[in-house]
Amino acid sequence: MKIRLSVAPWLVLAAAICITALTVPAFADDTAAAKDILAKYADSVVTVSMVFKTQMSMEGRAGSNDELKQEVRGTIIDPSGLTVVSLFESSPEDAMSSMGLGGDDSFKMTAETKDVKILLATGQELPAKVVMRDKDLDLAFIRPIQKPANPLPCVDLAAGAKLSVLDPVVILGRLGKVGGRVSSVRFDRIIAVIEKPRTLYVPCSDTSQGALGTPVFAMDGKIAGLLLVRVAPFDRQTYGGGFGSSVGQGWLPVTLPAEDILETAKQVPEHVVEEKKPATPTPSPKPAPAPKPVPAPKPPAGKAKPPVK
Repeated sequence: MKIRLSVAPWLVLAAAICITALTVPAFADDTAAAKDILAKYADSVVTVSMVFKTQMSMEGRAGSNDELKQEVRGTIIDPSGLTVVSLFESSPEDAMSSMGLGGDDSFKMTAETKDVKILLATGQELPAKVVMRDKDLDLAFIRPIQKPANPLPCVDLAAGAKLSVLDPVVILGRLGKVGGRVSSVRFDRIIAVIEKPRTLYVPCSDTSQGALGTPVFAMDGKIAGLLLVRVAPFDRQTYGGGFGSSVGQGWLPVTLPAEDILETAKQVPEHVVEEKKPATPTPSPKPAPAPKPVPAPKPPAGKAKPPVK
């Protein structure tokens, strides 16, 4: 006699209901936490508009001067408007150098920053300057030229959170021009923690386009750090090993802990130092005309007296 064991349909349904009952509240809690973070810090994420004057040369032949415009994301970390962006994304010259381009006579590129504006969530544009760069940490600090009349919304890096592998996180962002530059939010998860030479949290997402410079939060609402990029030292085997070989090998999106950014920010100048333009030489004054000679007085009219003997 064969005994056939079967699971009653109602048991399967009961198991599915239990799993759903356990999952839905957790997801609801995460969604509520993400909404709170978005409501509190959305305006701290801004768009930074940058204009560069670039020049490329090949084999010693200078090319034409071009103008490059681009927008990057940044995070305000101080009520004065001090904003952090990714250096890799905001400096074409540094990005090219990191990939081994522009370092020899065969190809060179220079990029001079001509104009910087911080575009606030309110639509206001603040003229700004890049006041400090840190290539090792992929940081560029931007400060408004004039101090804002009112304190700006910002992220407090002093209240930093520690992350571990598989911790869920919330990443705030801002869409580009085509998306009206509205706020965005997404869930992610930490898949690795790099400990040397410094602590870096590696998110699950393998894309960083349009996300560098944005804040990463723990689920309790504390700032964990900013999404930046770690660039490997240039190696032709890494960058030139075939189609697509540089993706995920030459650079890696990482979250730099808030405490490291705060420590670096202490070195940022408190005020923007305007670049002094060379003084226009003042033309030398024309020499005054020489005075006309005064004519000798004429003797009085009449007969001349004979000389005295």
